[in-house]
Amino acid sequence: MQKRIIAAVLSALTVSASAVCFAGCGDNAKEQKSQQLSVDFKTADKVADGAILQAFSWDFNTIKASMADIAAAGFSAVQTSPINECFKGEGGGMELYGDGKWYYHYQPTDFKIGNYQLGTRDEFKSMCSEAHKYGVKVLVDVIANHTTTTLSAVSDDLIKAGGGSLETLYHKGTARDIADYENRLQCTTYKMGGLPDINTERPSFQDYFIEFLNDCIACGADGFRHDTAKHIGLPDDPKEDDGFKNNFWERVTKEIDNADKMFIYGEVLQGGGDRLEDYIKAIGRTTASTYGDKIRSSVINGFIDTSNVKEYWVDGDKLSMVTWVESHDNYINNGNWAQMTDDQVISAWAIVASRKDGTPLFFSRPYASAPDSEWGMNRIGAQGSDMYKDRRVSAVNFFRTAMIGEDETLVNPHDSSAALMIERGKKGAVIINIDKEALNADFEIDLPDGEYTDRVDGKSVYTVKNGRLTGGSVKPNGVVVLYNDGYTDYAPCANVGVKKGTEFVTTDDSIKVTLTLENAEKAEYKIDGGSAQSFKNGDTVTVKRPSDGEVVRLEMTAENAQGVKTYERAEFTFREDYLLKEGDKLLFRKPDSWGDAYAYIYNADDDENSVWPGDQMTKESDGEYSYTLEDDFRSPLVIFNDGQEENGMQYPEAGAKGLKAEKDKTYQIKQ
Repeated sequence: MQKRIIAAVLSALTVSASAVCFAGCGDNAKEQKSQQLSVDFKTADKVADGAILQAFSWDFNTIKASMADIAAAGFSAVQTSPINECFKGEGGGMELYGDGKWYYHYQPTDFKIGNYQLGTRDEFKSMCSEAHKYGVKVLVDVIANHTTTTLSAVSDDLIKAGGGSLETLYHKGTARDIADYENRLQCTTYKMGGLPDINTERPSFQDYFIEFLNDCIACGADGFRHDTAKHIGLPDDPKEDDGFKNNFWERVTKEIDNADKMFIYGEVLQGGGDRLEDYIKAIGRTTASTYGDKIRSSVINGFIDTSNVKEYWVDGDKLSMVTWVESHDNYINNGNWAQMTDDQVISAWAIVASRKDGTPLFFSRPYASAPDSEWGMNRIGAQGSDMYKDRRVSAVNFFRTAMIGEDETLVNPHDSSAALMIERGKKGAVIINIDKEALNADFEIDLPDGEYTDRVDGKSVYTVKNGRLTGGSVKPNGVVVLYNDGYTDYAPCANVGVKKGTEFVTTDDSIKVTLTLENAEKAEYKIDGGSAQSFKNGDTVTVKRPSDGEVVRLEMTAENAQGVKTYERAEFTFREDYLLKEGDKLLFRKPDSWGDAYAYIYNADDDENSVWPGDQMTKESDGEYSYTLEDDFRSPLVIFNDGQEENGMQYPEAGAKGLKAEKDKTYQIKQ
C-alpha cells in the first residue's frame, strides 16, 4: 500500500551537583569541554538513575533550543525520534498525521544520520553537544527490524549491505504477515504491520547497522532504544535456513563503541511471544508496557491501592525496565489516552518516577492535544505539550535523583485507595491524591522529625513529629514532594505559548493569536524569522497567510528568574478552501500499461472516499475513465492508481502529495 499504512504499523549512582564539565560529545568524547551556565542542575550521572524525556517528533534544533528547559525540569536524558534516512511521504508534508505522517521516520530507507523531518547530521551533533553542557544524555530511537514499504525508496547502499538485492535484504518470510505472535519464527521473520522484515542475521547487514550506531555515538549519542525488538530473534529462536546465526543482539550491544557506557533498551511490547526475561538478558533492558497499562487504568479508575500499583508484571531484574505512563505506542494505538487529563498523567508520572526500580520515560504529547484532538497543532518538529516541565513533574524528577540508592515503601494513607505515598528510605516521600476530596495530612510516615516544605508549590510546610505527618492537606489531583537532604531550589521554568483553544489551521487570510507568558518578566516573538518583538502575557499578534507556501512559524523565547531560557514555536497552516459536490466528475487518461484505474480521494482532515486504493473508476472509452463523487468533499486531493494495494502503479508517484481534485478536469501522466 503506497498512500495509507494500516494502524498496525503504528507501533513501532552519583548525582552531579554541577553540569559544567561534561564532554562535548558525551562520555565517549576524547576531549572534555566545559561551559559556564546560568544554573547548574542536578542530573543523574547514569541514565538509569534519572528520568528520560521522549521528545516525540521534535526536531534536533527544537530539542537543542529546549535543552535548558529539559534540564530545569529534572530530566537526565532526552530520547529522540528515529534519526535515520526515511521514506518521504506526501511530498515532504510535515503534519503528524494528514499531509505528512509521524511514522515515516520509523520507515528507514537507509541507516545514515539525518532525515527531512528531524534534521541533518550536523544538527544532530550540535544538539548532542548542547545536551552534554547541561548534563543531559541523548538516547536515539533506532530500527533494524524493517524498512519502508516503498521498496523503490530503499537505498543502494542498504541493499548492498543486505546481500546485493531486495530479496537477500529481507527474510524469506517477509512475503507473509504475522498471524501467530506466539510462533517465534513468524514473529521474527514475517512482516509486522505490513513492513518488510530485514534479515538481521546477515553479517554484512549487522556490520552496516553497527557502523550507523557508531556514527551516532561519535556525534554524541549515549544510548539507544531498539524499536520492535521482539521481532528480532534471540540466540535460541528458530530461524530460516540461510547459514547465519541469531547473534544480532550480541553484536549490537557488545561490538559498538563505548559499549559499557551506553544505555540500551529494547521495545518489547507484552502480550504475545514477548520472551521478556530473555530479551532483558540479551539487550540489557526492555520496556515494561503492561505496567504502564496498569498504572493508566488505576489512575483513570481512581484506584491506586498498593495491591494494584506495586507489581511490575515483569519477570527478571526489575532494575532493567524502562517504565512509563505513556509512550508513543500506547498514545497512538491505545484509546485510553483520551480518558486521561493532564492532572491524571502527572499523578501517574509521580507514581512511576518516584519508585526505586526501573528507569521512567515521560512521553511528550503533541502540542495543544486534547481528548477530542489527538494531534493538537499537528506539526512534526515543534515541541510537544509543556506538561513535561510542570512543577509537579520537575519536583518528582529531582526527588528521584536525590533518592538514588534508597529503598521504597508504598502505603495508602488513611487506607484510601485514591491516595498513595511512596517513601524512599527515611530520606523523602511523594504523596499522590487522585480523589475529588482533599487528603488530610495526618498519618504515619518514616521521615525524621522536622519541618518539610512541599517541593512542588515551594511554600506549604508539613511537620513530622514522632513518626506522624501533619500540617495541612493534599489537594484533589495533588502531588506533594517532601525531602530536605539533597534539595536545591530552582526558579520555576519560564513558559511561553499561545492561549488554549487557539486554532492552528484556517482557510481565512489571518489568525489573531493571544500569547501567554508565565514565570518571566519579559519575552520576545518572531514570525517566520522576522525581527524580534517583545510581548507580555495576554498580548495578541496577527498571523497572516504567507505569500509563498501555507505554513507560518511563530517562535517565542523568554528567561526565568535565574536566566534559564525557554523556547517554543507554534505553526499555523493556511489552507486553500474549495468544494467538490456530490455528482461532480474527475476524468483520467489511463496509461496502456495499467490494468484498471482507481481514484483515491482524501483531504487534510483525513476524510477519504474509501480506504486505499480507493474506488474503481468507470470506463468511458479506450483509455478514458471517470469517477463521480458520491458526497460533497472539501478541499480534496486525488491519487490515481491501478488498484493494487501494494507496489502498484500510481499517479502521482508513491510518497507524493495528491493532486488538487478539480471538477471535469482530465488528468494524465506526463511523458
